[in-house]
Amino acid sequence: MSVSTQAAFESGHTDQIHDCQYDYYGRRVATCSSDRTIKVFDVAGETQTLLANLTGHDGPVWMCAWAHPKFGTLLASCSFDHKVMIWKESEQGVFSAIYTSPATLHDASVNAIAWAPHEFGLSLACASSDGCVSVITHRADGTWDAQKIQGAHSIGCTSVSWAPAPPPGSLVAAGGASATPVKRLVTGGCDNLAKIWRFDPSAGWKEEHQLRAHGDWVRDVCWSVNMGLPMNTIASCGQDNKVFIWTQNEPGGEWNKTLLNDFGAPVWRLSWSVMGNVLAVSDANNMVTVWKESVDGRWNQMKTLLSDRKSTRLNSSHGSNLV
Repeated sequence: MSVSTQAAFESGHTDQIHDCQYDYYGRRVATCSSDRTIKVFDVAGETQTLLANLTGHDGPVWMCAWAHPKFGTLLASCSFDHKVMIWKESEQGVFSAIYTSPATLHDASVNAIAWAPHEFGLSLACASSDGCVSVITHRADGTWDAQKIQGAHSIGCTSVSWAPAPPPGSLVAAGGASATPVKRLVTGGCDNLAKIWRFDPSAGWKEEHQLRAHGDWVRDVCWSVNMGLPMNTIASCGQDNKVFIWTQNEPGGEWNKTLLNDFGAPVWRLSWSVMGNVLAVSDANNMVTVWKESVDGRWNQMKTLLSDRKSTRLNSSHGSNLV
């Protein structure tokens, strides 16, 4: 197990950092904090330059997310203040809020956000402690519309992730290239469940599956890319110290679970590689480990990305303060 070296820099935040996200090209990094601000840095090698300090939230900012660059330079953020904000860069380093969610959208902390695959247009899914999930979509007329999944998780929703746009099996199926993408979400909640939702144009978002395995809060869920292959794969992690890998071998089939590992401490965050075959896991032991599936279906730990206690906690701790 190897430990990689990490270049550190002073962020300028005055309180705990909860998230750190690179943009599509890896040239910008956004950080958000309990100090209620979001900071955007330009990254060149080991040099970081502060470009913008975004203020507008009235509580700790849990997460930020860059949209696909085809839509311009857009950054979303969510906060304990019940709000979701979307920021647009109009010129170098100049960001302004182009959307702030109305007070009627969520009445508790918004804990997680995720942009849809760009093939679905400009849509942002949001998970809240009020138990609801909202999907905010930019319309052709320039307005924003929000749909809600009411009561998605009975005690509160902690996490959300989109399914990839290519329909499962489209790469190998006859005529698969013309298959219509289907919008799906996976959410995690304080009811110890992960749930899969499917969008029906005539009926809205409907629950499709419940994934039951965790014995405590599900802290994060992450849907892997499928590259057009028949298999769907989701990772989930929880307060019960465990990470499960869920696989659906054919469209519409059953979801099967594999215990990746019991980490002996709550697991906060998950992230798949761009090819979908490597999983990074961040846990309360202040470690980030990397796992890969072997040809016999076993998951093996490849290495530890971080061993510095402060750095790891900054990257993994947003879930510890959910209310």
